[in-house]
Amino acid sequence: MEKRLFVYSDGGARGNPGKAAIGIIILDEDGKVIEEHKEFVGIKTNNEAEYLAVIKALELAKKYSKKVHLHSDSELVVRQLNGEYKINKKELKELFEQVEKSEKEFEEVSYQNVPRENEYIQEADKLVNRALDEKA
Repeated sequence: MEKRLFVYSDGGARGNPGKAAIGIIILDEDGKVIEEHKEFVGIKTNNEAEYLAVIKALELAKKYSKKVHLHSDSELVVRQLNGEYKINKKELKELFEQVEKSEKEFEEVSYQNVPRENEYIQEADKLVNRALDEKA
């Protein structure tokens, strides 16, 4: 039976829109970190950065497993991905469609909103800030 990955993604922008980056931490089923990723993504809104983090997280995760449980501190993005909130902004709708396309490569994908205080979200946030500091 294939093991499930636990993925923590964060995106942020300094200014809204502003310089934006993403941070991702991927853990195996035993809680061991198997990959970390940080990346500057250009001038984006906070919500766009959060979506780009999910897209990149899924792209990275497919190397390891077909089952992913993704965590984000963005309630908006998680609720949109779970079908609880409508998507009104064209830019977010396009990013949502990219996520849906990526999901097809997995057997199982789930999304969970977690508080900003979560230790792995805090680590992903540090990666976001490191990527932004390197770009500054």
